[in-house]
Amino acid sequence: MNCVILDDEPFAHHVLSHYISQHPSMKITAQFRNAVEAFEYLSKNKIDLLFLDIEMPLVNGLDFLKALKDRPKTIFTTAYKEYAFEGFELGVVDYLLKPFSFERFQLAVEKATTQPASSVTQSPLLTFRQKEGYASIKQHEIRYIESEGDYIKIITDKENYLLYHTLKGIILKLEPKLFLQCHRSYLVNLNYMSRMVGENIILTDQTIIPIGQSYKKLIMES
Repeated sequence: MNCVILDDEPFAHHVLSHYISQHPSMKITAQFRNAVEAFEYLSKNKIDLLFLDIEMPLVNGLDFLKALKDRPKTIFTTAYKEYAFEGFELGVVDYLLKPFSFERFQLAVEKATTQPASSVTQSPLLTFRQKEGYASIKQHEIRYIESEGDYIKIITDKENYLLYHTLKGIILKLEPKLFLQCHRSYLVNLNYMSRMVGENIILTDQTIIPIGQSYKKLIMES
């Protein structure tokens, strides 16, 4: 497993290098304290696992990960627990809170080893806050999303959710290749589209979704 470390603290590099050296199947291919240099490297080289700090000069880890076109499996290593929610929303493997033990490090690596390589890019989690705490949905399980005033309804294979959110805002968190906006109030999962009949899209479960006039051309080209 080829690994890259991006952290602005020398001590963090020392700890991670020591831990990684104790795993015969893991190899550090590059280490960076500068996000710009790391971005250039990752744009040209495919790696298996990225150990990424969050609080860094110029560019923080969250923005860095969002900017990557092809995100590798990523484990956040940070001293700030308040970023955990955003981290898991990006589909990271694990979130190591500094200082972390070798045992905790091993658990994170085990997660990275067992997680399918395509899971981050093909089925990222949509994570959000509810009254009972946080909830996560696999995006490929979402059939469609409907806007109702200040709320949105997320319809999935298993259950439905009502969130205080805008459709415009939720679009930014979704995989663009997976969803299509067919109406100002509807987003549909392309995998659940069965056919078009007149001014409507028929989903595989026979749900009827209206097509907005301004979206017809986009749908025909998709």
